Amino acid sequence: MTLSPSSTMNKQLKGQYLALPQGRNVQVMYVWIDGTGEGLRCKSRTLPEEPKSVADIPEWNYDGSSTHQAKGFNSDMYLIPAAMFRDPFRLDPNKIVLCEVLDYSREPDAKNLRSSCKKVMDLAKESHPWFGLEQEFVLLGINEKPFGWPEGGFPAPQGPYYCSVGANHAYGRDVIEAHYRACLYAGVNISGTNGEVMPSQWEYQVGPCEGIEMGDHLWISRFILHRICEEFGVIATLDPKPVCGNWNGSGCHANYSTELMRKKGGMKYIEEAIEKLSKRHKYHISVYDPNGGKDNMRRLTGSHESSSIDHFCHGMSDRGASVRIPRHVAHDGHGYFEDRRPSANCDPYSVTEALVRTTILNEVDDGDKA
Repeated sequence: MTLSPSSTMNKQLKGQYLALPQGRNVQVMYVWIDGTGEGLRCKSRTLPEEPKSVADIPEWNYDGSSTHQAKGFNSDMYLIPAAMFRDPFRLDPNKIVLCEVLDYSREPDAKNLRSSCKKVMDLAKESHPWFGLEQEFVLLGINEKPFGWPEGGFPAPQGPYYCSVGANHAYGRDVIEAHYRACLYAGVNISGTNGEVMPSQWEYQVGPCEGIEMGDHLWISRFILHRICEEFGVIATLDPKPVCGNWNGSGCHANYSTELMRKKGGMKYIEEAIEKLSKRHKYHISVYDPNGGKDNMRRLTGSHESSSIDHFCHGMSDRGASVRIPRHVAHDGHGYFEDRRPSANCDPYSVTEALVRTTILNEVDDGDKA
């Protein structure tokens, strides 16, 4: 298995320098989404004292011509701090700040989907929309082959790997454990982890988060994941179907509810929301991966615990449905439902915005029938 050369560097030596006193100075890592809509970029600056809130962190800028967001003759892009987290790599008092991106005219960049999502969440705030996203990913070596798989071959078929234990079944647990603890330290609302169906495939869950916080927390959890993988010399891919053939793909299932759904008698509102979703299937597919549905075409085949990309369906405890109602929710008569269509590489701002637009703001697309 080929690992990144950086993983062989002496981490204890780095720790010697990170332990040096930094006085009142604070290192702030600015993080933003690049022009692909999937990649994350980052850079750091020093502040003279610890910021108490995101409002204390100044705007900054960067070269958008190097991130697929601008031309070289007009390259400056603005970084607008939006959400602040503790830094699990440099430790307190240092910070990570997730930023929105504005172009030269101070308009939201085309891939700054947070801006639109925030407006929609503000319109729906009285409904108190809660989200929980299940982020699946696959570990790869630096040669982009699945971590732990036999060189030039395949492991045993799927079956023994889901929630497994043992060196012959669980590949790369060190990464998921380190990521879990780092997210807790940072203040990411991570709620759990598990091994997934394909060997070297893992999942973690973020939420419940209300409104815009869902996207903020999931993006920072992804940033932390990629940084953890740097240390171990591996890659975390969010590709929806990283291995062709009889292997599961990777999704980012969206658990969703409103205040009315969570109260006694909420099943009525769950069923109403699902009916609305059934009438906007094409719209949701178009925003549930960053390439307008093209990525999900490889995953949503109707096989490997997925629904068909062409048709909407729902069911209780059905992992082959577009939308699943958990059995305990049906039993209790209230709670949430799970939209299983979003891809692993989705933009969580786009997914959560779409759910709110359809189920709370009652937007309708003419002619969009499943």
